[in-house]
Amino acid sequence: MTAYSATDSSTAPFMHRWDPRMKLIGLLLLAFTFSFVTNPRVLPVMITLTLAMTAVSRYPFHLLLRRLRYPSLVILCLIILLPFISGLTPVVEWGRLTVTREGLQAAILVATRFFCIVTLAAVLLGTTPLLRTIKAMQALGLPSIMADMALLVVRYLEVLSADLRRMRIAMRLRGHVEQRRPWRNLPTLAWLTGSLILRGYERSQGVYNAMRLRGYGHAPVRSGEFTANRGDLLALAAICAAAGILIWLELTL
Repeated sequence: MTAYSATDSSTAPFMHRWDPRMKLIGLLLLAFTFSFVTNPRVLPVMITLTLAMTAVSRYPFHLLLRRLRYPSLVILCLIILLPFISGLTPVVEWGRLTVTREGLQAAILVATRFFCIVTLAAVLLGTTPLLRTIKAMQALGLPSIMADMALLVVRYLEVLSADLRRMRIAMRLRGHVEQRRPWRNLPTLAWLTGSLILRGYERSQGVYNAMRLRGYGHAPVRSGEFTANRGDLLALAAICAAAGILIWLELTL
């Protein structure tokens, strides 16, 4: 995920200048709090908080929709099925299909929690460069080997994508024509995927050896790259207060 904008200038929105460590802690705290909510009367508060943070970040709406596109497909099937397979109290009956009240409530609850958490993650992580986010994770205690693996995965996904494009072009130049029915292309796709995995494995060996020759693993660990000012700490305190209010509403309403 690449950041929409990230700058330390004083004119940038606060969300872009917020200390990534505080941002990650706030995101995790809100995500766990949102997942704790089961009372439908707390959902409007949760939605309002998500919209407020999105507005404060000035994150472009079209980019947010793009980030939500693929995760939404995963949850969509569950949201559609829940009203029919969960609960006992019928609300609407259509032939053999029955929509239940409990299923509708569960679908609304799951959808709201999911979109609020994913929206916050897209906004908070999308306003910080990926490299800076990973360094912040490392500063919070993430092992160096895992941080390096995350960076290499992001870097070489684009390389593998470029390899795949070149291989498909080479196949077409050699006379391969893709069939209209997708399942007839499965053997070709399997061969293509296998070749791509072998190329990726060979490249990973070369990259690792090159890194070792350049002294990988022996560089001193730098500390003190991040410094939280009073504004960063106050923002995190506000997030903690919002999470506390949500939990209080969940327990009392």
